[in-house]
Amino acid sequence: MKMGFLNVYKRDMTRFFRFKHQLFSSLLQPALWLGFFGMAMAGNFDRILSSTGTAVPAGVMSVDYLTFMCAGVIAATILFTNIYGGFILLFDKNWGILREIIASPMPRRDLITGIAMSGITKSWIQSLIVILFGLLLGVSFFSGKGPLEILISFAGIFIFIALFAMAFICISAFIALKMDSPEGFQGISTLLTMPLFFVSNALYPATGLPPVLQQVAMINPLTHLTAGIRYFAIGDNFSAIGMQFVYTPGEILISLLYLAFFAGIMFLLAWRTVDKVVIT
Repeated sequence: MKMGFLNVYKRDMTRFFRFKHQLFSSLLQPALWLGFFGMAMAGNFDRILSSTGTAVPAGVMSVDYLTFMCAGVIAATILFTNIYGGFILLFDKNWGILREIIASPMPRRDLITGIAMSGITKSWIQSLIVILFGLLLGVSFFSGKGPLEILISFAGIFIFIALFAMAFICISAFIALKMDSPEGFQGISTLLTMPLFFVSNALYPATGLPPVLQQVAMINPLTHLTAGIRYFAIGDNFSAIGMQFVYTPGEILISLLYLAFFAGIMFLLAWRTVDKVVIT
């Protein structure tokens, strides 16, 4: 069966759009998080910084916490969406559907490819929703950029998102193929998301973490995704929450290569697992 991954992709995307309540909640939740938590924290940070009299370096663009946090909300949304995205494989396995898929002429790798493609597409849709909603709230993304520069920025953001989404949908698929119960899948997935989210630069600078956790944050894929989003959406030199953030093209390239390597390893892991899985 040629290009069987397209059938897997179409099936997963059809399910995504068909279940309206799930679709609505998956799109609305990150926007609400940005709206309520982001605006509340932005107000607190603005009040604290105004009382301390922290000065912005000359010639450096200053952004509020809402803008700083918006990139982290996008990254966290992609993490949560894809770390639970492999649940469909567990559902198919428990209901006997996966047995029929594996018995078909379609190469098993197409199953992982199709699921990875759907995870990337969902992540792009959710990210676009968060960006648009953030702009309505006053997030300072793409300030001073022309139409062509904005398109290039979106392309950069979407490449980072695609690599990260592929990596974590493959991790989720691996967990789903190894688990027999929804409770086990949810427990392992939740155990992974907590340290990944909090030991990163999504909500606050990683430099404020204890030294050991700073080292962990440096190898955390979420840190590299957030850095890439901030570089393309905000800029390479800006001030936020009383600190100056500078990203060089070399650092962003390293983050991109790191995510590409990580995504490749996770794809091979999921591919190897689905090739060896036995469904009775």
